[in-house]
Amino acid sequence: MRHRAPMKSWHALSAAQSLDKLQSAAGGLDTAEAVRRQAEYGPNALPSSPPRPWWRRLLAQFHNVLIYVLIAAATLAAALAHWVDAGVIAAVVIANALIGLVQEGKAERAMEAIGRMLAMKAQARRDNRWQNIPAEELVPGDIVRLRAGDRVPADLRLLEAHGLRIDQAALTGESVPVEKTAEPVDEDTPLGDRRCLAHSGTLVGGGQATGVVVGIGSDTELGRISSMIETVETVTTPLLRQVNRFGRMLSAVLVIFTLAVISLGLLLHDMPVDEGFLAGVALIVAAIPEGLPAIITITLAIGVQRMAARQSIIRRLPAVETLGSVTTICSDKTGTLTRNELRVRRVLGTAGDFTLADLPGEDSSIRALAEAALLCNEAEPGSSSNDPIEFALLALAEPARLDIEDLRHSSPRTAVLPFSSHRKFMATAHGRRLIIKGAPETILDRCTHILGTDGREPIDVEDWRARLDSLARDGLRMLALAQRQADAPIETLDDEAALGEEFDLLGLVGFADPPRAEVPASIRTCREAGIRVKMITGDHAATAGAIARELGLSADGTVLTGPEIDRLDDAALAERSTMVDVYARTSPEHKLRLVTALQARNEVVAMTGDGANDAPALKRADIGVAMGIKGTEAARQAAEMVLADDNFSTIAAGIEEGRGVYDNIRKAVLFILPTNGAEALVIALAVLAGLALPITPVQILWINMATAVTLALALAFEPTEGDVMRRPPRPPSEGLITGFVAARIVWVGLVLTGATFALFQWSMAGSGDEALARTLAVNLLVAGEIVYLFNCRRLFAPSLTLEALTANRWAWVMVAVLVVLQLGFTYLPFAQWVFGTTGLSLWHWLLILALVLPLMLLVELEKWWWRNRRPAAS
Repeated sequence: MRHRAPMKSWHALSAAQSLDKLQSAAGGLDTAEAVRRQAEYGPNALPSSPPRPWWRRLLAQFHNVLIYVLIAAATLAAALAHWVDAGVIAAVVIANALIGLVQEGKAERAMEAIGRMLAMKAQARRDNRWQNIPAEELVPGDIVRLRAGDRVPADLRLLEAHGLRIDQAALTGESVPVEKTAEPVDEDTPLGDRRCLAHSGTLVGGGQATGVVVGIGSDTELGRISSMIETVETVTTPLLRQVNRFGRMLSAVLVIFTLAVISLGLLLHDMPVDEGFLAGVALIVAAIPEGLPAIITITLAIGVQRMAARQSIIRRLPAVETLGSVTTICSDKTGTLTRNELRVRRVLGTAGDFTLADLPGEDSSIRALAEAALLCNEAEPGSSSNDPIEFALLALAEPARLDIEDLRHSSPRTAVLPFSSHRKFMATAHGRRLIIKGAPETILDRCTHILGTDGREPIDVEDWRARLDSLARDGLRMLALAQRQADAPIETLDDEAALGEEFDLLGLVGFADPPRAEVPASIRTCREAGIRVKMITGDHAATAGAIARELGLSADGTVLTGPEIDRLDDAALAERSTMVDVYARTSPEHKLRLVTALQARNEVVAMTGDGANDAPALKRADIGVAMGIKGTEAARQAAEMVLADDNFSTIAAGIEEGRGVYDNIRKAVLFILPTNGAEALVIALAVLAGLALPITPVQILWINMATAVTLALALAFEPTEGDVMRRPPRPPSEGLITGFVAARIVWVGLVLTGATFALFQWSMAGSGDEALARTLAVNLLVAGEIVYLFNCRRLFAPSLTLEALTANRWAWVMVAVLVVLQLGFTYLPFAQWVFGTTGLSLWHWLLILALVLPLMLLVELEKWWWRNRRPAAS
């Protein structure tokens, strides 16, 4: 049984008192103590709401207009005393509900597994070092670090806060972020004004802080005042809604069509009323594709799992459909197109230009630069949560003969101004010594001198800018460091105004971040798929251009910078966005403007992002793609897709899988609907001609269910076709039933109708045996579906190739299963009694085969025509 953490008025206690009460310290807990506390307090998770009982989920499967029509048909058959027909229809309805129940459970489990992959992480100090751990493992007494964009993982008593602003709307309803401090407040202070507390579930809007965990799970404020919000994504997507609308329209049209056909049958041939109603039941059962919604759901679930296996985690299922329409990918550079493994390659100090290997550590100016790089720095040796550029700066310690721990102990930090994308720099104070580190353009603007070997000298800013451009053209990421001595010790740095002016430039540091080896090939693949790739970075324009050339991204070297974007109005930016693929010195606001500009040109945009400020652009994009490793919780919440490896190639892989999923859904539609149409037309022709029904309602249901759980299901496992990334993007306005799909449904349905009707009439004329004629008709339809399955496994490519025939073993397995079922349907005495069938001879089977094989050849001929006459068909 879980024990509750002792509750206290943490906001009224000082930071030291809170640590003392929790038996913790600034260095954090050790692993053994954390494990002991986790056993005592349980996981840091809110209690899950109870799932719907299975019987409610089962009943929900009957809430479908197509099922209502089938139930009405069963009721009508029972009223006519056709008990076998009524029983089989009822059995099919129940079987369909059971299949839906099982698939809903699988879909929910798949989304739960994806949810676990996206579980929140927290930076906690354990064993005296910062570690990334699952937020669920936090315990009271853990020391946690917060940064802009993080979602607060537990209730925290802040120990220190620097410019911290937290959006508490989820808890208090406040519309603007609240400034936070580490100072205690009165015990009776209202919840929203407890400035020294950060509550679980709230969002860090800016700044940084550390705090001690004082409440987890249901013991947090959020846990005490709210119930768990259901987070499992439903499997209802625009595509499924489209299918449901199709079902409603089909039901209405079918009822009208059935009434018209039966009325004509009664008028033209004086058909008995009970036979008319039975024909109506057969017509309704024939036309309803009861297996289609289940097949689409299965295909989506399998596709999402495939994407997760390729590190593309889909948070919202509609994204699967949108992926096939993406025309432009706007990608971050660092860590996505490149390795994000920064290493110091050049140090440009006042003493000269050096590599790390030949850096003269004995030079006083170089030593001052190295000290500044180690002091104005959040990275810690051995930690798994270091910023790459800050961690790379630690390499300056060895050539400068500096001990990081000793230096930081002898020059303790007295104030900090955290880095922000707006300021583009970070500042720290160490007594009277003030250090700034950031974008070279920003730092150079604040410098009036350089600190050389012989002391301070006036700076030649233009000369330094020229040297900066020279380094940037080599593809290096640049960082500048400067310092100044204040008149008095600095204890707070609340904003830029507190920094003062007249800094001494210490030097520039250049970092290399090589492209990921697989990215150039992925960019080429995207181009072949009709997708344009744009690189967006905060780096120097020359650096961005160098990386773009290495990636094969920009042929003409054109780079558009943030300041240039600011000078363009929306119309001009929309025009330029179609011509420029590289954007440098950009902010998150520029990303949002760029997405809007591209969408104004009818582009379907996938936008990557990792920071809290990227959230608006991610939400505005057609597909928001968040980074799973370096991305903040705010970015993940705004995105439809998360990259588990932060790799651009994973976006391309996700688009490929998304196109494959949509292909498989379209294949299922192409496969199922012609057979339903053929069955309905056979019944209608028989009624209008005044002839016996070639197939009965129970036989129709057998065909539909037997093929749906075998052949149609095999299409859900169909691998992505090899040419899927050589086709243009699917138009977003394109519906599931395109002209190509409609034409295929009509003519294949007519071929199957003609062959079935002709075979039935030939058999009746020769033998007069209805059971034999119907058995032939049913097996012809099933055999036609088997050969048509192999046509549908490739939309336009030839199906009669070794690669196509062997690509999906499940297709052969399902065919074998269906053959066994069909032999039982034909020869087993019980099946003959239920379905009204009789045994067939070898001659009959050869005749059926001879009639269905031309269908395969006709469909292959049609695909050849589309490939040659309509090469861009989709």
